[in-house]
Amino acid sequence: MSIIIAICALGGLTLLLAIMLMLANKRLYVYEDPRIDTVEDMLPHANCGACNFPGCRPFAEALVSGQVLPGKCTVSTEDGRLAIAQFLGVDPGSEEKRVARLACAGGTNVAQNRAQYQGLASCQAASLVSGGGKGCFWGCLGHGDCEVVCDFDAITMNSHSIPEVNPDKCTACGDCVEVCPKDLFSLQPISSHLWVACKSLEAGEEVLENCDVGCTACGKCAMDAPGELITMVNNLPVINYNLNHQMKDSIQRCPTGAIVWIDEKQGVIKGRESKKIIRKGERKLGQS
Repeated sequence: MSIIIAICALGGLTLLLAIMLMLANKRLYVYEDPRIDTVEDMLPHANCGACNFPGCRPFAEALVSGQVLPGKCTVSTEDGRLAIAQFLGVDPGSEEKRVARLACAGGTNVAQNRAQYQGLASCQAASLVSGGGKGCFWGCLGHGDCEVVCDFDAITMNSHSIPEVNPDKCTACGDCVEVCPKDLFSLQPISSHLWVACKSLEAGEEVLENCDVGCTACGKCAMDAPGELITMVNNLPVINYNLNHQMKDSIQRCPTGAIVWIDEKQGVIKGRESKKIIRKGERKLGQS
């Protein structure tokens, strides 16, 4: 008899719990638009954050809810964005692609070290030891932390230990920006062709003692630029990208090539008066 009572009690408790779960499920149920799964599948699954969302799933939710337009995903192809727009019945919208840019060109052939760093091959580690040992305190240390953290193979170290960014692969995720201990990377619209490839705050010919391509703060670029396109701040030219900057006039008289024009096909273009760099090997201490 006691066994029957126990079984009935257990059965009743099970039934009660099942009813409570059914009621809770109905009360707490949150509707999720089935289109979210479809849109997520249509996205590139890069989870790069270039759209300012933490991943493709949150971005898909924002698309379906109408918070953003497909053009916000600059990593996807034009056809991919159009397909999403057609599926949702919205305008594709547009967003200019951004890429990572490095404010340094001081490779081993043009910049020298004043101390030999020995330790973990990492920019972050080297920077903790007297700034890394490079003659220019602000220059790239060349150990490739940015290359390591880039999940999209968009950054490679060239033969002179300077990172080069492949704009076709760059998703503007910002990992290189965060990892660089010298704060040399920034995310820029791909149409911003005018670029200052230096971050040294020094001025004068003394800069060239450490780097052949450093900015000497001569100000010629600011003089040649129209209006207030370029102003000198802390011995460095600062470009106002809100103004029309689609012109190469300001790079022509730069003696070191510290301010350049970045062409999507030809790459980095220096001005006509920039000193030509012919050294292929490492620049030695005291070598000019």
